[in-house]
Amino acid sequence: MAQHDFRYNLLNPAHTLIECRALSAGRYQVTGNGGSIHSGDQLLVTLKGSRDLSMQLSVDKVRHLISPPGQWIAVASGPAFAELSILNWKVNCDHCGKQLDFEFAVDAALGEKARTAAAEQRITELGWRNRDSKHLCPTCLEIRP
Repeated sequence: MAQHDFRYNLLNPAHTLIECRALSAGRYQVTGNGGSIHSGDQLLVTLKGSRDLSMQLSVDKVRHLISPPGQWIAVASGPAFAELSILNWKVNCDHCGKQLDFEFAVDAALGEKARTAAAEQRITELGWRNRDSKHLCPTCLEIRP
């Protein structure tokens, strides 16, 4: 099992993602070029409409095309979204005032409660912490463990 990185920010023309579309909740069809993809491999793909969010997909089956050479089509499983929404939020460190401008993905069908939970999860991924309803940046966390 190998992991292949097809995020847009890499800009590697020999190893590119052509299309990633949802077949159903949690099932995706991915078309790409290069990378020698096999069943069981993991793909990192950029979320559509995002500048830096990605999701990890697990390849269930893959078909390598004869023409054009190196192109393949895979069916993969991954996160299930009924209605994917990419949101931008800002949060300030309650100790030093530093601002974090971040984006996160949420299933909009789950409502407002899911937004807050998804935002808090993303803040944690970025190294920030929420303690007693106060946000702390990574620098302040080193000072106040």
